[in-house]
Amino acid sequence: MDFNMKKLASDAGVFFSRAVQFTEEKLGQAEKTELDAHFENLLAKADCTKNWTEKILHQTEVLLQPNPSVRVEEFLYEKLDRKVPSRVTNGELLAQYMVEAANDFGPGTPYGKTLLKVGETQKRLGGAERDFMHSASINFLNPLRNFLEGDWRTISKERRILENRRLDLDACKARLKKAKAAEAKASAVPDFQETRPRNYILSASASALWSDEVEKAEHELRVAQTDFDRQAEVTRLLLEGISSTHVNHLRCLHEFVESQTTYYAQGYQYMLDLQKQLGRFPGTFVGNAESTSPPPATTSPPTVAATIPVVPTVGRAPNPATAVEGALNLNDVKPPASGTRKARVLYDYEAADSSELALLADEMITVYSLPGMDPDWLIGERGNQKGKVPVTYLELLS
Repeated sequence: MDFNMKKLASDAGVFFSRAVQFTEEKLGQAEKTELDAHFENLLAKADCTKNWTEKILHQTEVLLQPNPSVRVEEFLYEKLDRKVPSRVTNGELLAQYMVEAANDFGPGTPYGKTLLKVGETQKRLGGAERDFMHSASINFLNPLRNFLEGDWRTISKERRILENRRLDLDACKARLKKAKAAEAKASAVPDFQETRPRNYILSASASALWSDEVEKAEHELRVAQTDFDRQAEVTRLLLEGISSTHVNHLRCLHEFVESQTTYYAQGYQYMLDLQKQLGRFPGTFVGNAESTSPPPATTSPPTVAATIPVVPTVGRAPNPATAVEGALNLNDVKPPASGTRKARVLYDYEAADSSELALLADEMITVYSLPGMDPDWLIGERGNQKGKVPVTYLELLS
């Protein structure tokens, strides 16, 4: 192999000079060129951006994929530039199990029919989760990764070069300082009272040599200063670009929030639709308002276990199996003279047919029951409007 020994020796000399300068700075034996306050602020801002971007990226990956082994596998596929195999989400897997269980128990049985409905909803939830993960990965994770693997690597590289230029500059300053001190000593006025007189001819020659050394050191210092200033400007421009990185990450964060909002809104709507469907199934158990209240609620609404006033009827009581079903004539239903209750609506409810009353969250309505009604439903009145309303959407008041 053809080695350039002169370049190799020069590089080794530069490396040794930087190492000596760095060591002396750490020991407090050499001066260090300080950067201006604005530059230091830019460096601190860049380091802060890098550190928090790494943490946010990692935790978002954990949010989207809690399984660490799957994350490692996806990372390897990405590095190998291969397509990540498609996987079913947990919701889709649960839906598959529920559908298979319903087929074994009998899709015509109450339990089997309910399993099928819940399984369908879980499949829709799984699909919504898959869309959210895909959108979040493209609109949020990828820009963060691109910053860390692209812009930040470039900034780190230029900062290392700047540090080397700074060491070279300070080493040149130290050499110039030593050369000037030696020159001053060599050109000092002769002291004829010295016990051992010097050879003044040699001293004059040494003074000339040190003068040349000072000129050489001054030239090297000017070159090092120019290189340092040029590299500082390049690094400064890159660091000032961190502000535009923040703007880009802000836009990506808005897109992430929009994706997450869409995902949770879909999930909420799917569960409301499922709740309505289950409420219409004969013999289906529906939990009270406390079990179906949304997570953000700070207080749980009281359970619907209070006595509901019943409208007295004349003649024979209707058949419980057919009461208040399609034969219910709302115009003939009269509220009891006393004992009706007020209820606050917990969530919006869309009426499925003309026998039901649409509800808006936080509005107040009057409710009562009819003999033979499904215990999960009440008659609700709002002004001149009346219709069946689900108990789970209400908070009964005294």
